[in-house]
Amino acid sequence: MFCDETLDTVEAIAAGDLMPVGRVASHLATCPNCALALTRARQLEASLQRRAVPAAPAQFTSRTLARIRRARWRSDQFLDVGFNLAIGLIVLAVLSGVWMLLHRTGLAGVSTDAANVVGSGFVALAKRVAPALPLYVGAAALLVSALGLWWWAERDAAL
Repeated sequence: MFCDETLDTVEAIAAGDLMPVGRVASHLATCPNCALALTRARQLEASLQRRAVPAAPAQFTSRTLARIRRARWRSDQFLDVGFNLAIGLIVLAVLSGVWMLLHRTGLAGVSTDAANVVGSGFVALAKRVAPALPLYVGAAALLVSALGLWWWAERDAAL
């Protein structure tokens, strides 16, 4: 075993997290440099154990958690902006591709005529539906209020 392999474990051995067994123990017994490093690490660990632990300032935990939440929120905001920008660019690329396809193939003229036909169809439909619109709105309001009452009654029964 080499000294660098043993020195990697000296701090854990001094802290009591690792027991020197096998090749590490035999190397520590035969190598004075590694044994001295272990002795010094144990002395340092003992002096750190004797030292008083300072008390945390008032509201340390709440302030630390608030900073963590704020940093996470900022990170999420940057991620959201990046994602929305990427989606916007993709939509723009698709729309420009469709626009180029329509103009290159001559379908733009046909699509204008189709839009006019569909638009006139919507106008005719709106003229036919307009007289009955108050009836539809009243029926929808009645349905929503009935569902709201049902939800309210079920919520109270569950409590």
